Amino acid sequence: MPKYKYRAVDARGRRVKGTTMAADEKELHENLKREEKYLISAARKASKIWTAPLKPQSLADFCRELGALLGAGVSLVRALGIVSKNESIKPKESAMYAKLLRLMRQGVALSDAMESMGRVFPPMMITMFRSAEAAGNLDLTVSRLAHYYTKQHRLNAKVKSSILYPKFLGCLIVVVVAVLIGYVLPQFESLFSLMDELPLPTRILYSITRFAGEYWYLIILGTVMAAIAIRVLCSIGAVRIKLDKMRVHMPLIGKLWRVIYTARFARTLSALYSAGIPIVTAMQIAKDSIGNSWIEKQFDAAVSIVHSGGNLSDAVEAIDGFSKKLVFSVCVGAETGSLEVMLNTIADDLEYDSEMAVGRMVSYLEPAMIISMAFIVGFIMIAVMMPIYGSYSAIEASAYK
Repeated sequence: MPKYKYRAVDARGRRVKGTTMAADEKELHENLKREEKYLISAARKASKIWTAPLKPQSLADFCRELGALLGAGVSLVRALGIVSKNESIKPKESAMYAKLLRLMRQGVALSDAMESMGRVFPPMMITMFRSAEAAGNLDLTVSRLAHYYTKQHRLNAKVKSSILYPKFLGCLIVVVVAVLIGYVLPQFESLFSLMDELPLPTRILYSITRFAGEYWYLIILGTVMAAIAIRVLCSIGAVRIKLDKMRVHMPLIGKLWRVIYTARFARTLSALYSAGIPIVTAMQIAKDSIGNSWIEKQFDAAVSIVHSGGNLSDAVEAIDGFSKKLVFSVCVGAETGSLEVMLNTIADDLEYDSEMAVGRMVSYLEPAMIISMAFIVGFIMIAVMMPIYGSYSAIEASAYK
């Protein structure tokens, strides 16, 4: 529903202005009249159009609602109009769906209208919509996409939620150390200044504390500069490829990343292949959903193998970074003529494996971080208590002389 900026006169003759939602100026006039306000002028505020790529959850909701309406026999234009007026979506998203609706009413196909929105909709989704429009099975394709993006959202959410507690522990370590160094240690400074010599842990701790107190701005500046430098380096193509290659070959974590990347590719390829997209085109589109530049770089050679008449299993096996399970599943699917089913099955298995692997990784990470925090706090407490016990021993020795 559009938003209007208006000027009006109230019952006491005072000029008022404001903004409100209304279907048109006639409805705006009636709404103000009920409030004993009389419209002078009104201008429709331009809604900001969504330009960022939609997240998997938003794409899943869009496909699910559109598929349910199309399956119930609602026309595409009317279904899109209903989706655009959904109050649960963000205003910018609603404006974007409304723009799609206006383009369709001008005779533009839905897939072409989605493509004109820039990077809002992923290429895979646009390709599948275009194929479904030609085949006349848009409702089935939209339902498949809803299932696909729901799975993708759940996997991403599982990974993010699993690392939430380690992040909390990391922040807690920083806070505890800051409190001990910034508040607890200064309480003993006057006592320690009377001593001739401090133990080594205490001297180390006080050196760190003095450096942090005197050069805190350099620490902050260095941290910011390091973060910017890392971000700039990661944006360089050659560096990003090397980092992504290291990611899939890291001990323990590398296996987890290989499983996640393989599950993404298998799920995307299955969705494209089931929609009638040729396997070569499906591979070229599916590579963009992986999220690893090292694996994506190898796809040109893999696509060439399939394009020249080679087996899909050989092409997939030549790619470094995928789980070996994918090769066997593709081979069996190609031999039995059930490639779509096998890809869906291996995607489900790998997503389950990734969830279990993430759970195991977090179960190892949590005690490691707790032990690290205990070590840091223990070192600080030892550095504080050693000179205190030393002074008590000195006083006791002098009392017996």
